[in-house]
Amino acid sequence: MKEANETGKVVSLSQRQESAERVGDLLGAVRAIAGRRLQLLLGNMFEHVDDALFDLAEKAENNAAQMHYFDGMREVRKRRPLVERSFLAQVSRELTGLSGRAASASAAPPSPGPVELSLVAENELEESLAITSMTAKNESRLARDLFAVNQRLSVICGGIKIDEANNPVAPAALSQAFRQAMRELTAEMRVKLIIYKLFDRYVLSALEELYQEINTELVRAGVLPQLRHEVVRGEASSADTTSGTAAGAEDAAPELDPEAALASELLHTVRALFSTRRQAVAGAVGGAGMQGPPAAVPTANELLGALSVLQSQLASGPMPSEQSADPAALGREVVQLKEHLLGQLGALRGERPSQVSAIDEDTIDLVGMLFEFILEDNTLPAIMQVMLSRLQIPYLKAAILDRRLFAHRQHPARRLLDGLAELAKGWSEESDRDHRVHDKIKSVVERLLHEFDDDMSLFERLGAELQAFQEQSRKRAELAEQRVAESARGREKLELARRRAAREILDRIGSQSLPPLIHGVLARAWANHLVLTILRQGEDSPAFAEALRFVNEFIASARPVHTTDDRRTLLRMLPAIERALRRGLANVAFQENDIERLLGQLHTYYRQQLGELAPDTSAEDTVLPIPESIQPILDTDLVEPEPEPGQATAAMDSSELEQVEQLKPGTWLEFCPTGDAVTRAKLSWISPMSGRYLFVNRRGLKVGDYAPQELAAALAAGSARILSSQPLFDRAMGAIVDRLSQAAAAGTDPAA
Repeated sequence: MKEANETGKVVSLSQRQESAERVGDLLGAVRAIAGRRLQLLLGNMFEHVDDALFDLAEKAENNAAQMHYFDGMREVRKRRPLVERSFLAQVSRELTGLSGRAASASAAPPSPGPVELSLVAENELEESLAITSMTAKNESRLARDLFAVNQRLSVICGGIKIDEANNPVAPAALSQAFRQAMRELTAEMRVKLIIYKLFDRYVLSALEELYQEINTELVRAGVLPQLRHEVVRGEASSADTTSGTAAGAEDAAPELDPEAALASELLHTVRALFSTRRQAVAGAVGGAGMQGPPAAVPTANELLGALSVLQSQLASGPMPSEQSADPAALGREVVQLKEHLLGQLGALRGERPSQVSAIDEDTIDLVGMLFEFILEDNTLPAIMQVMLSRLQIPYLKAAILDRRLFAHRQHPARRLLDGLAELAKGWSEESDRDHRVHDKIKSVVERLLHEFDDDMSLFERLGAELQAFQEQSRKRAELAEQRVAESARGREKLELARRRAAREILDRIGSQSLPPLIHGVLARAWANHLVLTILRQGEDSPAFAEALRFVNEFIASARPVHTTDDRRTLLRMLPAIERALRRGLANVAFQENDIERLLGQLHTYYRQQLGELAPDTSAEDTVLPIPESIQPILDTDLVEPEPEPGQATAAMDSSELEQVEQLKPGTWLEFCPTGDAVTRAKLSWISPMSGRYLFVNRRGLKVGDYAPQELAAALAAGSARILSSQPLFDRAMGAIVDRLSQAAAAGTDPAA
């Protein structure tokens, strides 16, 4: 018996050798399939890199950026063979090493995540985020085929657990292998990020055929031939499967709409960062932090029911005012909604759940961070921040009901919030004295609180009503804006005409000292005639040229008469001077008797010039018969001074002036000239004549106008600031990614 028992415990060396050979043969087949297909896919990708970089170089915003892309093209052409060899060699090594992992697997568990988000360097973080995004997206999309490959590799490797984190042909491992290979390139990070996008498009997006061929080969060899190609709802929870399904739906349109592709990619990045955060939290508490019994995880219907109770409590309370609302308290309420929700779930089901599913937790956190951003966003007036912050629960319900809310820019709920924020951005008590805007925003908020249950069409109906309101307000404001712009345009034309008239007369007078009578006629009556001629007939008209000839002759008529020729010249000029004066004075609304009185004074002056009358010193004090409405124009301050040396150059170097030059009509600014009186105004019109910037309030009424240098000085001093024109949702998502990325790089929890 003893011999029999001992014999039963003996393992045949030939059997072990045969098993090892079989494992080697099967892994060799997988390695050959992977090497062949990945080489083709990578080659196809590099064929498109040249075209992509060339197109970007053609569209580059400046020569420096263009040279970066051209340098990247040269570097890729030179180093491509090294990158390809490095990538394929690393994948081959990882596949070869699978059979030797059994011993180490029990001693050291696999890394919880494929992405190195603990790096602090900005370029490294950008690279990690790019890989995180494309890994998460493709793991969701390829879940069925990848699950089968994982299971079959686990079997042939003696039961070692193979999953997305340690499978050498999974998106995560391939992305990391490519990242290592990309270290052969010394190109700029912007060029590398373009190559990563192409790797996603031409390699990772084409992995289905690779997985299908591997599965077919292993099934032919008898490895799990009856395995069903579906993800088991075990450690990868139903929430993750739901997330993958939603992600697949979101990825359907990227090629058709670049904006949708950008929004979808941003959402994938957020999900990956949330996943990394969960793994870090789970690791910190020994992997048990969020993993409760499946029965404790609330369903979507339970979440919606608990949120409806909280919503009704909020709706029944009074609307807080800006004065009564404590921003810090509101911020705490936003952050603590998850705790309130778990408490309400406990009250409804009799026991408080310890956690929610991963996808619901991400949704709750994402909506919470969105409304935290709203409370911190200084683009919105404080009272509007308070009102919009009350929408957190309705928007959380909407996000649970429809996961596309954060991925689709045209989602009705997203467009409604963007519309409310855009309307609120230009609000001020001064421009909304009838409370139309305030009451409209308040009405939308209250209707969502009171009426929204699970009917997503409510967002579309409210959005249509808000759009109609904005269109009506816009039309009213446009009429006022047109009047303000026309008035400003008219004043500028008048000012420019006055400057031109003054400059023409002063240039002709030069250093001469004219008698008060001649100077008075030119400075007031004739200068106004020049102004009207410019405005009515233009500076290039014959009438304006004729009026300037009169100025030359009128000044010449004041020269002293010493000789007979001087006398003949003056006598020849006088009839034309009188005719021109009669026409010009009538043009500026002189009365007939005033014209005759002025001509009489001139006759007396010219007779004195000709020696026919003795000079009368009292004539200098004679009051000209010029109506008071005819204001003097010949003031030196109307002539633009020459800029001081270096002044214009210094101004052009100002970054604030560059900001001003890039402003477009429709941009909102906030002005706080006294430190406490805040005014919000929209850039309505930029003068093509003077370059001045005209600002109006939401009703289209003028708030102020500034020269470019004045506006740049206000921006530099902090008494003015430009409000972002980017939609609220886009700003919020960008801020959330930055916050999560910084927390991941620092190894901290952004919610802390």
